[in-house]
Amino acid sequence: MRTLLLVVILCISSVMNAQQILSEVERARVVDEILDDRFNKLLPSLMDAAAIDMWIVISREYNEDPVLRTMLPATWLNARRRTILLFYRDKAKNTIEKLAVARYDVGKEIKSAWDKEKEPDQWKRLMQLIAERNPKKIGLNFSKDHNIADGLDKTDYDEFMRYLPKKAHSKVVSAEQLAVRWIETRTEREMIIYNQLVDITHDIIAEAFSEKVITPGITTTTEVEWWMRQKVTDLGLETWFHPTVDVQRTSEELVSHLYSFSGRPEDMVIVPGDLLHCDFGITYLRLNTDCQELAYVLKPEEKEAPKFLVDGLKDGNRVQDFLTTNMIAGRTGNEILARALQEAKAAGLRPSIYTHPLGLYGHSAGTTIGMWDAQGGVMKDDGENYPLNPNTVYAIELNTTITIPEWKRDIRIMLEEAGFYGPDGFRYVNGRQTQLLLIPRVKAHQGN
Repeated sequence: MRTLLLVVILCISSVMNAQQILSEVERARVVDEILDDRFNKLLPSLMDAAAIDMWIVISREYNEDPVLRTMLPATWLNARRRTILLFYRDKAKNTIEKLAVARYDVGKEIKSAWDKEKEPDQWKRLMQLIAERNPKKIGLNFSKDHNIADGLDKTDYDEFMRYLPKKAHSKVVSAEQLAVRWIETRTEREMIIYNQLVDITHDIIAEAFSEKVITPGITTTTEVEWWMRQKVTDLGLETWFHPTVDVQRTSEELVSHLYSFSGRPEDMVIVPGDLLHCDFGITYLRLNTDCQELAYVLKPEEKEAPKFLVDGLKDGNRVQDFLTTNMIAGRTGNEILARALQEAKAAGLRPSIYTHPLGLYGHSAGTTIGMWDAQGGVMKDDGENYPLNPNTVYAIELNTTITIPEWKRDIRIMLEEAGFYGPDGFRYVNGRQTQLLLIPRVKAHQGN
């Protein structure tokens, strides 16, 4: 009876933890519904805030502007020929026009406004549309400070300015603030979905860091990386970067932070006593996750992780708290970084913070809160002066260095979790790691 009850509990737990992954046609429906909501409810307010009443996004096939890629309907995987989108906001009438200077409608929301038989020249037709609306400002996607807002190539910029009447040149402005806000802002429905994405990410990590995948003394770090990559493919999902798994153990010295990104030895055999760390994320419904978690490989006589590692994770959580309590709307990333580091160091910690925006891209648009090699703050061309805005998501990425006398060395507790900053402040999208994953899991029947 006890065995049957345990099986039932495990089955229920599995069902409760499993998120439904939609079919391709269902995904397309959801993506287009979200996009329509963003065009009609979000975009007007963003254009008003940026004081730009006309936004023109120009892109050519296979050389897509990063902004345009986020505006294409689910059935468009690329731009077609030269695709020009024109958004015109009439604040007085509370209307927004969504036009395509292209041969086709771009989805259901953006209507074609070019009949090539009537006007063979695409640029001339664009100029007609501009003249008819006589905007106060024309936003184009060029930017020195934000790479995602710098998607207009030189050829198209030169052609646009050549066709635009000289008297209108003074109306042309950088749309960088509008572009960044479009990329970084999450809607209510997107945040409901985001919770599911992060839950799927956590579940994959939990399975990867378990005896189902790892047999100590046999399995290598590279094999776990490829298992994670294959799991994503088998689920019908994608990942925006290759997963990494690395080991810290008593017999090795702490190496530079660059080790986590490049130069790690491959095929390290995982053995009891190892502290495992992974960096892993998925792409689903045009949103991205980015997560780093830790696991400990139990020695035969152990039933729990050593106290010094448990305490180390708590220190990592403390650094997270110092960061997230300083995430206040209007502060720049450099301001948040400086305050968080100062407070963490005052508490006796040795922190490093390199938190980045997360959303329609893995390394997305928004304020940058440190880089691993720029703990004094990022430079202006990395978004130094950009403030923290509400309804945005971040990869709360950081580490703290701790000394382990038992191992006679320092190690890094490296963590990363998706966090949402909204009108009510900060929250984790789907919780955070506060306990080490154990390999193998301690089962109920183990004991003396």
